[in-house]
Amino acid sequence: MASLSVPPAPADPRRDAIDLYRAFRGFGCDSTTVISILAHRAAPQRALIQHEYAAIFRQHLYHRLASELSGNNKKAMLLWILDPASRDAEILHQALYGDVITDMRAVTEVVCSRTPSQLQIMKQAYHARFGCHLENHVAERTSGDHQRLLLAYLRWPRYEGPEVVDPAAAARDARELYRAGERRLGTDERAFIRVFSERSWAHMASVAHAYQHIYDRSLEKVIKIMDKMYHGFMDITSFLMPSHLSFFLFF
Repeated sequence: MASLSVPPAPADPRRDAIDLYRAFRGFGCDSTTVISILAHRAAPQRALIQHEYAAIFRQHLYHRLASELSGNNKKAMLLWILDPASRDAEILHQALYGDVITDMRAVTEVVCSRTPSQLQIMKQAYHARFGCHLENHVAERTSGDHQRLLLAYLRWPRYEGPEVVDPAAAARDARELYRAGERRLGTDERAFIRVFSERSWAHMASVAHAYQHIYDRSLEKVIKIMDKMYHGFMDITSFLMPSHLSFFLFF
């Protein structure tokens, strides 16, 4: 399959819509042409192509792709032409209901790697697309501490703007995580859930720094021993590394 990339020069959405329509005509679909067009268009361009296609041919491009493509090409293109929030909503629904067993890794990766504002838009897209609140489906298809982490992350309105982090507060959270994890036999997952779901990413970056400074051990290594909650907390801590938080210059 062609790689997904942005075109070097502005494309003509009307021309693209017509070329896609021609690729659908005849015996079988010219999937190579379809992919070569859509895979090299940025999100705003794909939105314009869909608008032009509907205006010219009186049908939704999404539905036409669903009927013409198959296999992995179909799955990739149907996700690719969606806006980011709708794409997340579709991935979550497939992960929750696509198979007999819920794909907890996919659900956790999407939910725990999005900002609060992205989560709000995603939840709206999910409700519009599937007629149910995302929290209700998560509660129905998950259980235990993993469920508590996901629901807390979906519900708690964490701050995401610029802030001056209180080092003392970050150190207190670091000590609480130590008492809930390394210091005791067995992990108090609820303490980890509370801190990770209620604190901003900037604050959590400071917590990770404080943990390293106080205990000479990275918070990431501590989380790796937490089998039940590993993926959830690791998806969050991946955004606490310097490459993701270079704009938070607190320490």
